[in-house]
Amino acid sequence: MNPFRKTLRMGAFVASLIWLAAAGALSAADEPRALFVEGYVGHVSYVPGDELTLHVSSSAPTFSIEIVRLGEKSESVWSSAAVVGREHPVPEDASSHGCRWPVATTLKIPAEWRSGYYQVTLRAHDGGGKFTQRNTRTAEGNCYFVLRPSKPGKASKILLQLSTHTYNAYNNWGGFSLYGYNGRDSNQGHRVSFERPPQSQFGTWEQPFVQWAERNGYAFDYAANGDLESHPEILKAYRLVLSVGHDEYWSASMRDNLEKFIGDGGNVAFFSGNTCCWQVRSEDSGQALTCWKQNFHSDPVYAARESYATLSSLWSHYLVKRPENQLTGVGFLRGGYHKSHGQLMDGSGAFTVHHPEHWIFAGTNLKRDDAFGGKDTIVGYECDGCELSWKDGLPSPTYRDGTPTTFEALGTAPAQWHPDDCQWYDQWENGRKGNAVMGVYTRGGTVFTCGSTDWAHGLRGGDPAVDRITRNILERLSK
Repeated sequence: MNPFRKTLRMGAFVASLIWLAAAGALSAADEPRALFVEGYVGHVSYVPGDELTLHVSSSAPTFSIEIVRLGEKSESVWSSAAVVGREHPVPEDASSHGCRWPVATTLKIPAEWRSGYYQVTLRAHDGGGKFTQRNTRTAEGNCYFVLRPSKPGKASKILLQLSTHTYNAYNNWGGFSLYGYNGRDSNQGHRVSFERPPQSQFGTWEQPFVQWAERNGYAFDYAANGDLESHPEILKAYRLVLSVGHDEYWSASMRDNLEKFIGDGGNVAFFSGNTCCWQVRSEDSGQALTCWKQNFHSDPVYAARESYATLSSLWSHYLVKRPENQLTGVGFLRGGYHKSHGQLMDGSGAFTVHHPEHWIFAGTNLKRDDAFGGKDTIVGYECDGCELSWKDGLPSPTYRDGTPTTFEALGTAPAQWHPDDCQWYDQWENGRKGNAVMGVYTRGGTVFTCGSTDWAHGLRGGDPAVDRITRNILERLSK
C-alpha cells in the first residue's frame, strides 16, 4: 500500500477515535440522572390542628404532593403543584436512626378532615436528557399518616388501631428491617426508625375491612399502634377496639393499657393473626422500635439481669412469661402457617364451625362441622391458636398456655410452623401441629379473636358468613 495513503487512513482512524471519545464524554455529561422522589412524615399520628411536616429527597427541581384519605372511596383532600425539590444524603444508619432530612413543606391539618388513614403521594416528572434520551419521565413515592379524631368517641364508639408497628418492622428502606430475609447481606436489624420512607401493609389487610365497613354504614375512629402507648386516655371514649390483619409488634405499655381497658369493661375484636407476637420497646419518643427477637441475649435488658418484663423477644418467651394468649385468647406458638411459607399449601382456607348456637353465628344458618370462608381463604398466611383437647369431635382449650378460662373455641382450621422458624424456641416440640382458633372470652369486657391475618379477605370477597359474623360482633360489642 502507498505509504502516503496508509498515513491518511491512520490519521482518519485516530481522528474518529478522538471524535468518538469526545462524543462519549458529551453524551455522558448530558445523559439524564435517575429521577426519584421519596419522603416521610414527621410523625405517624396526628390530630386536626397539628402541623404536619413532610421530609422529602428528590433529584427533580420540583415535585407535587397529593394527600388522599383511603376509605370506601379515595378522597383527595389537599394538593400542592410545585414544591422545591432537593436531594439529601442517606445516612448509614438510616434504617435504625432515621434519615434526618430537613422539612420540605408543612401543613396545618384542617379541622374538617375526618379520622382515617391518609396516603401522601409525591410525584416528579421531567423531559429526560438535554441532547439525547428525550423522554417524558415520571417518578412517584408514597408515605402515610394516621389522623386521630380531635374529639375521641364523638363520631364513633369503635376505634380501629392500625398495625403501624408491623409496617415499620418489615420496612427495609436503608438496608435493614427486623428480618434477615430482606436485609442487606441477609442481616437482621434490631432497631427500626419511623423517620424514613415507609412501607405500608394497610392495603393488604385493613383497607378491605375499612371499605366494607364504610360501604355498610359503620364509622370508625382511627389510631396508630403507638397511640395506645402515648395517648391511652383516648380508650375511655370507646366501647370497642379493633385490630385487623397483621398486628404483630406490641410494646408493654400498649398491652398494659388495652388489658386495663378490657378489665374496665371495654370490648376488643381481633380480626387479626400473629397478633401481639413480639414485644418491642419504643425509643426516641416513639420514633423508633427496638426488638432483638431470637437474639434476646444481646438485648441490654437481658444483660442487666434485673427484670425481663420488657425483654424484646416473644411475648411467650420463658423469661417474659406473658404469652399473648392472656390478651387475645390465642397465640402463634399454637398456631402457625396455613397456605403460606410452604405449609399446608393444600389447605381449604376455611374455618370449621363447632358451636353454631353461639351468638356470633346468629343469622348465618351455619351448622356444626360446616366450613366457611374457603373461597376467599380467610384462614391464611399467619394464624394463632391455643392448646386444645378434643372430645367427640369438639375442641376445648386446656387453659395451660395462658388462654383465659372463659375462652370458648368456636371454629378451627389446621396450621403449623415452618421448621426454620421454631427450632430456636425453648418451648418448641418437634412435630407439633397447631390450629387457627376463632373464639370469645369475657374478663370485664368481651374479647373476640379470629386467629387469622386474612379475615378481611372474606369481607372483600363478599362471603355471607364472614359478613354476618362481623356485623354481629360490631353491633353487639360497640353498644
